[in-house]
Amino acid sequence: MFVNRVKELQLLNDEYKEESFRFSVLYGRRRVGKTTLLKEYIQNKESIYFLVTLESENIVLKRFQDIIANYLNDDFLKELKIDSFEQIFKYISQKTFEKKLIIIIDEFQYLTKINSSIPSIFQYIIDELLKQKNIHLILCGSIISMMYEQTLSYNSPLYGRRTSAIKLEAIKFEYIKEFFSKKSEIELIELYSILYGVPKYLEMFKDTKDIYKSIEKNILDKNSFLYDEPRFILQNEVNEPITYFTILETIARGEHKLGNIAGRLNKNVQNITSFISKLMELDIIYKDVPITEINPQKSKKGLYFIKDNFFRFWFSYCLPYKSQLEMDNTKFVLTKIQESFTNHISKTYEDICIEYTLKNEELLKCGRWWNKNEEIDMVGVGEDFLIVGECKYTNKKVGIDILNSLKEKSKQIELKLPIKKFMLFSKSGYTDELIKISLEDRSIKLVENIL
Repeated sequence: MFVNRVKELQLLNDEYKEESFRFSVLYGRRRVGKTTLLKEYIQNKESIYFLVTLESENIVLKRFQDIIANYLNDDFLKELKIDSFEQIFKYISQKTFEKKLIIIIDEFQYLTKINSSIPSIFQYIIDELLKQKNIHLILCGSIISMMYEQTLSYNSPLYGRRTSAIKLEAIKFEYIKEFFSKKSEIELIELYSILYGVPKYLEMFKDTKDIYKSIEKNILDKNSFLYDEPRFILQNEVNEPITYFTILETIARGEHKLGNIAGRLNKNVQNITSFISKLMELDIIYKDVPITEINPQKSKKGLYFIKDNFFRFWFSYCLPYKSQLEMDNTKFVLTKIQESFTNHISKTYEDICIEYTLKNEELLKCGRWWNKNEEIDMVGVGEDFLIVGECKYTNKKVGIDILNSLKEKSKQIELKLPIKKFMLFSKSGYTDELIKISLEDRSIKLVENIL
């Protein structure tokens, strides 16, 4: 199912329209929808798609040769003895293509596992064989660190040769409804808090009616597709998965200060900074600072959170209870999930409310705010004003007490800008008293729907 990806598809189509050789790099985590995007792009276009697998180089070369020969309807090429990618691309370069030919090499990073010289080989292919051809070469991969190192980093032989690069991210919450047109907003928030915006995961829950049964079937069952997914992703990206696992489990349990995380690992802060940096590079965690900080990069108030909701769910409920899951005791783990699921969703709900506010208000930035004594779920900073908000994912209607509390906490914000608006978000609606006050005071906004 193709959902959103409007900007990415437009970028690829703009490359296609150029009357010259184009070279694109497309990368992103597994299951995020790279191949689906490429399939949409090549519709009604001349294209060759090749998926690299971890086999011996001669087998990979032969498969690529056969695909090219079939596309060209060239029996001579099919029988030709080929022993390098240079030979295949030299053969291609001797052809003329009136319409731009798209050549996609998917899971490109596996080629360098097979042959470490591949980046240099493709440098030669691009510089000497393809640069005058009407071809759009796309190298695509799912191991983020390897793709960056091999194609985009300064040390790569391919550095500076790309004409475009796309790091494909998870789909934003506002587009999740396109997967589940019949589900309520609350159901969509629940699904997003578990599956993030990863299309493959979302499709697996498409027909779900009972979210807990779907969790049991698709995540907790040791034979299920998602049972060990984070482990598989990390083991492909990092060399010491145990340390990364421990860091992520510690954050999932509620430790967000760098010093406390290091303490849980019995390490000095200096000994885990490289691991933290790597997890941030992979978009699995992020550093959050109060939105009003003047210099966020140097702020000492930074807290670390798991960005990927599926990783956060898995490290909260799957890894800690692996022993029970291995013994097929999924009911025990389901009970643990049900006991704290609302708290798990609350963090996601705040993220969604911040996204909503950024989209619908004229702000420079928006995020969380805190000091030693108080915290506010959402503060938006405009050119000469502030917007402050609270997000309540509970079964209780939000009343005037929440509004009054927000007003009091807002007095501690160090940016001395006037507060233009007080925004309240609620899963369960608002009391009649608060609704009446909001109708009389335009500075109070009660958000009914965030989609």
